[in-house]
Amino acid sequence: MCLAIPGKVEEINMIMDGTVRMAEVNFGGILKTVSLEMLPEAVVGDYVLVHVGFAIGIVDPAEAERVFGYLAEIGELEELAPGEEEK
Repeated sequence: MCLAIPGKVEEINMIMDGTVRMAEVNFGGILKTVSLEMLPEAVVGDYVLVHVGFAIGIVDPAEAERVFGYLAEIGELEELAPGEEEK
């Protein structure tokens, strides 16, 4: 089963000669690079729902914090951290 996880947009960058919008997204302290191509309206500070590296929706900050709490409670936040092979 695949899940979408909320994260907070910390920074937005343009790559590929300014044609592709990417963001640094914070998932409870873990930063990942995410495509914003499906959410051109997303801005720094928004919480976005991310699925397989793509932001697919903007979510309420309170809902995002609830999800982080649930993930931390069941020990799944660490799953987002890069493994040894990714470092």
